[in-house]
Amino acid sequence: MNLNPDPSLLNILYWITLIAVIVSSTSGVLKAGFQKLDLFGVIIIAIATGLGGGSLRDMLLDVNVFWIDDQVFFIASIISAFVMFITARLVIISPRLFLIPDAAGLATFAIAGTLASLMADAPWFIASFMGVMTGTMGGIFRDLLCNEKPIVFQSPLYATVSWGGSLLFISLLYLQMDVTAAAITAGFSIFIARLLAIWFDVSLPKFRFKE
Repeated sequence: MNLNPDPSLLNILYWITLIAVIVSSTSGVLKAGFQKLDLFGVIIIAIATGLGGGSLRDMLLDVNVFWIDDQVFFIASIISAFVMFITARLVIISPRLFLIPDAAGLATFAIAGTLASLMADAPWFIASFMGVMTGTMGGIFRDLLCNEKPIVFQSPLYATVSWGGSLLFISLLYLQMDVTAAAITAGFSIFIARLLAIWFDVSLPKFRFKE
């Protein structure tokens, strides 16, 4: 399945990606804040979280890296870092609060990654996995830089809901649903599924050896 990069689709992809960068960068700042990093460290974590997954996707698809082509995404990531850095000094923030923007970033980047991959002529199944990678790799970079085990490997239904949402998005496009409506439906499904998985502690079986 391929989508022609007409102006309306490019506009949809632009705004979904911008939202994803902002919310993902925010989750990165919150995690960095709990590690008590300085301002420079916070900005680096925000950039890695907000731009890392999409950068890897674009390099694998052999297309121009999105934030190098348009520095608005880079600036948005830095501004998000500054705003959250200041807000955290004025408002008490729960250590678990970062899970909400993290879930939002997972949802928006999964859809943006899938859409961008389809527009780059990737096969639909590869595009769905590119959505997963776009949604999860920023969080993996964030956690590794914070010297923690990535939550994608141990947290309730993280990459799983991302992949399910990416496949749902593609399915809705096959059913001729409007791209914007399909993106909102699939993205909201990922966000809610992730929060429900956290609330009810639903996870995949973990590997273990027979004793």
